[in-house]
Amino acid sequence: MKAALFINGQPPNFFIDLAQYDLIHCTDGAINYLTQKGIKADIISGDFDSIETPKLSYTHELISTPDQDFTDFEKALAILSERGVSTVHVYGTSGKQQDHFLGNLTAAYRFFDQMTILMFDDFGYYFFAEKKLELSGYKDRTISLYPFPVAEKVHTEGLKYPLILEDLDIHKRIGIRNKAIENLVKISYEKGALLVFILNN
Repeated sequence: MKAALFINGQPPNFFIDLAQYDLIHCTDGAINYLTQKGIKADIISGDFDSIETPKLSYTHELISTPDQDFTDFEKALAILSERGVSTVHVYGTSGKQQDHFLGNLTAAYRFFDQMTILMFDDFGYYFFAEKKLELSGYKDRTISLYPFPVAEKVHTEGLKYPLILEDLDIHKRIGIRNKAIENLVKISYEKGALLVFILNN
């Protein structure tokens, strides 16, 4: 099952083909953006403290998640995981308050071994990579690798600045602003966690 998840960051400014999704879920104030666009969410979750829409349709499924120990994004991912969703495209992860952006990355990290989570914004998309990854059709696109906080023995093929079984560490060395020079890019690592950013250029 594939879901779109809208959270309360910077709203996307590009076309989204909603027909590809089995489920549309949004957290709290993100319903304001969807309402403006005439998009109906199947599920709205959160503590509902940011909703401006005066009256929600009774056909929405409302799930109250008031626990302040977890973010609305993390609680939404838990709901989708429990419902058997295997792929989530997230919109609104970045922008606005940057502490939220860092918190959203942490939430995605906690769930990336349970489902595929791709996070989109106006500049591209980003995700936590599996241990072996192949990217096709991205020649000349900027690709950044960011350890979270460490990725050991990173190996790449098809990038302008290759890594040959090298360690990336947030305290020492990261791998941002690389470029694909081949249509097929291969990325692998042995241990840790690695964020991959693919920019629109």
